[in-house]
This record gives sequence, C-alpha cells and structure tokens, in this order.
Amino acid sequence: MPSGGLIRLLDRYRHPSISRGVFELAITAAALFGLWAVAFLVFHLGFWWIALLLTVPSGMFLVRLFMIQHDCGHGSFMPSKLANDWIGRVLGIFTLTPYDYWRQAHAMHHATAGNLDRRNNMGDIMTLTVDEYLALPWHGRLGYRLYRNPVVMFGLGPFYNFFILQRLPIGMMKDGWRPWVSTMGTTVGIAVFLGLLIWAFGPLPALLVTLPTMLVAATIGVWLFFVQHQFEEVEWARHGEWKREEMALTGSSHYDLPQPLRWLTGNIGIHHVHHLSARIPFYRLPQVLKDLPQLAEVSRISLLESFKCVRLAVWDEANGRLISFGAMKRALRGRSAAQA
Repeated sequence: MPSGGLIRLLDRYRHPSISRGVFELAITAAALFGLWAVAFLVFHLGFWWIALLLTVPSGMFLVRLFMIQHDCGHGSFMPSKLANDWIGRVLGIFTLTPYDYWRQAHAMHHATAGNLDRRNNMGDIMTLTVDEYLALPWHGRLGYRLYRNPVVMFGLGPFYNFFILQRLPIGMMKDGWRPWVSTMGTTVGIAVFLGLLIWAFGPLPALLVTLPTMLVAATIGVWLFFVQHQFEEVEWARHGEWKREEMALTGSSHYDLPQPLRWLTGNIGIHHVHHLSARIPFYRLPQVLKDLPQLAEVSRISLLESFKCVRLAVWDEANGRLISFGAMKRALRGRSAAQA
C-alpha cells in the first residue's frame, strides 16, 4: 500500500518539459495529419478502400492526441497553465471532447475512483452492486444488462458518448456559462473543421476519412477506460474506509500493453500510478516503473487477460470482487440452496 514516502518519491517526476511536450505533440499530430493526407490522396486515385483502412492507424494516433489533451487537463503536459488549457481546447476539436467540460468531469472521477458511495458520476462506467441490481424492477435489470453488453458498451456507447453526449453540457446544465461555452465552442470548431475538409476534398472523402477515424479512436478510448477500472482484482470501498492513495493503486489497473500499443496510448495503461499522481507527464510514467519496480506488478493485467474483463458486470460487496452476471446467478442459487 502506498505511503507518504511513496507519494513524495513520485514528486520528482511531476515536472513537464516544454521541449519534450512540443516534440510529443508535433510527432503525434504529424502522423495523424500525414495519414489523413495519404487517405485523401488514395481516395481521389480511386482506392477508397485503402483510405478506409487508413482510418484504423489514424484512429490510434487520434487516441494519442487525446492522451495529450488528457495531460493538459491535469496540468501535466506543459509547465504553463495557459499553454495546457489552449492546447487542450484546440485538440478537443479533433478528439470531439470539449476540454473545460471534460476536465471538470474527469477531476470528479479522480476524486471518487473506487468509492462505492460516490460511483456513477458523469463519464464513469456505471457499476451496480449485486443488491442494487436485484432491487431493480425487471425493466431496470434489462436496461442495465443492455448497458453492460459489449455490443452496446463498445459499439453504440463510443458513438453516443463522443458524437452526441459531448455536444451538450449534459450533467452540468446548472453550472453556469462555462460548460456551455466549452461544449458549444468545441462543436462549432468541429463544424468549421469538417466544413473546410468538405470544401477542400468533397463531402464523401471528408466524411469517409474523418468520421471512421474518430469512431475508431472513441471505441479504443472507451475500451481503455473500461479496462482501467473494471478488472477482476479491482478494489472498491465504502466512503468511511475509502483512502484515495490506496484506491489509486488497487482501484486502477496497470494495463501492461506491448509496444507499440503502449506508446500509441500515451502510457495510459500505467493507470494506477497516474491515479496516484496525476501531475506526472505521460512520457515519464515508464521511468516510474523502472525506478520503482515494486509498482509494476500492482493491479497488473496483460492484453490477453484484459479481454476477460468484458464479462464482469456487478460488484459483489459481500466478497469484495467484480463478477459476471453468470457468477451472480450461481452465487444466488447456492445461497437459496443453503437456506433451503
């Protein structure tokens, strides 16, 4: 478990570098826009299917661009708050994510991750306990099952979240003008960007290249967020027992991806360390594991193991573990048999 000493050790990694930040942003943006340029070229040469295939690597570089925006939101990408904020706002046009609106919601996520009494905030993956699920009427159970179904979670969910939900300040309607400016400003920026592409290349190539790229990135983003907090060894605690530092390590996974996936996802798989100290720039996270190898095995899941997380759906509070609907049914049958 983390101690004040460990937190202090991590402080040495919290200082962002201007030159490194500029390099990471430049190489990521250049790769994304370069792939888009090639896609537009081959489309006009008649190879539309190659242009469509190129949206997959484009989507992965767009994920990396989102990770830079994510660091901006934590104030860890550039030393200057002004630079972080404006880089984050501009990147939001490409990631479909209104920066100021998302930053506020994401701060709530960091403040409550692993807290059973402060679950299901805006942007979180909704998770019910077994008792909460059983207390629902039949249509509520059906709705939750549909929500946790992989087709909805990783198919419809990314489209709904990035293309629809983030176009309005849902959940922040009463927070004044700032959420509106953030969401509406980003939406206007997206419209102008797409309008310029349509003007330059035509509507079909512009939409064929950009929209699938954004959908690929959105799907990967939802998958990463799911795996980072919905894994078999995850820990949750009631508010009185919840400790932020402990839950950072045990309530967030170390998603140990192979290279180059680790690089493309901005090391976000080292999520337990990120939750422990969110001000560490993403490019310094591997050095943390190198210098503090004891953290490498904490909450670790491999790429292969992560696919098993899809079946997990409800929190078994009695046994302190995340389980599948099938495991819940078996446990209930066993309980009924024991009572009989």
